[in-house]
Amino acid sequence: MARLLPQDTRGILRARTGLERFQVERIAPPAPLVPFVEFLWVLHWDLRGRPPHRQKLLTRPNVHMTFTSYFTGTRTRARIVGVVRDEFVEEIGDDGRVVGVGFRPGGFRPFAGGPVSALTGRFAGVDEVFGAAGLALADEIFATDGAEDAVALLAEFLAGLRPGADPSIERAAEIVERIAALPGLVRVDELAADVGLSVRGLQRLFHEYVGIGPKRVIRRYRMLEAAGRAEAGTPVDWAGLAAELGYTDQAHFTRDFTTAVGTPPARYARETGACASHGADSADSAGALGGASGEGDAGGAGGTSGGGAGKIDV
Repeated sequence: MARLLPQDTRGILRARTGLERFQVERIAPPAPLVPFVEFLWVLHWDLRGRPPHRQKLLTRPNVHMTFTSYFTGTRTRARIVGVVRDEFVEEIGDDGRVVGVGFRPGGFRPFAGGPVSALTGRFAGVDEVFGAAGLALADEIFATDGAEDAVALLAEFLAGLRPGADPSIERAAEIVERIAALPGLVRVDELAADVGLSVRGLQRLFHEYVGIGPKRVIRRYRMLEAAGRAEAGTPVDWAGLAAELGYTDQAHFTRDFTTAVGTPPARYARETGACASHGADSADSAGALGGASGEGDAGGAGGTSGGGAGKIDV
């Protein structure tokens, strides 16, 4: 019997609205896949007779493999979703299901057979990595009515490939977990020293195993923390949060938040039902003075930039 994981809405922007339109479950991976897979997942929706829903996400540095069934019209799509370089917007309509797997940061490397960065910002057919066996798996999943059975097929397929142990996977995953636990972290050189690597060695590890540079990962987790605080329903001291996240001024924080989320932080908090926030007016006006700007990281692709939405169908 599959073990469900606790609900985790981090990165689902305006999650309360989204969860009124779709249901998502995360499932713990079986023991042979634990070194490689963070979770398996199933998303259901039924919007027949209702308008389509566009969901924006702040993604984390995970590669996903997804099998989407659009029940109305009987369309299907099987893809490997590389680490997302820009913003992720998914539109759903009518009714359907996605069966997917989210790999740990670094965990897709033994399946990819090469640097994970080769998939960054790309959506590859399952056959590009897994050949005819991947296409056969897709056919099986699409022909399976029960979501639990479909998840089992996916897990069995990956476990049957018997990926070899690789200590660099664990190293990469641990470093990403450290970044997530330290949202005030700003400097790549400080992170490198903390984990006992040179800056260049850290960048090489992330290029090969994670798919985007450490600077991008740091910035993305800062925004995930900020969005989570904004949507938590408790008052937020925006100036204090900016300082906590390592910003030297509130205006810079507000610009980055607006670029990543699409809305200034205090307004986002109000619109998502959060309580009144300390310094709300100044938080939004500070960013308005400078306008939204992209992150401009030359050290690696990923995160959110000011270049416009990239609509992605998983």
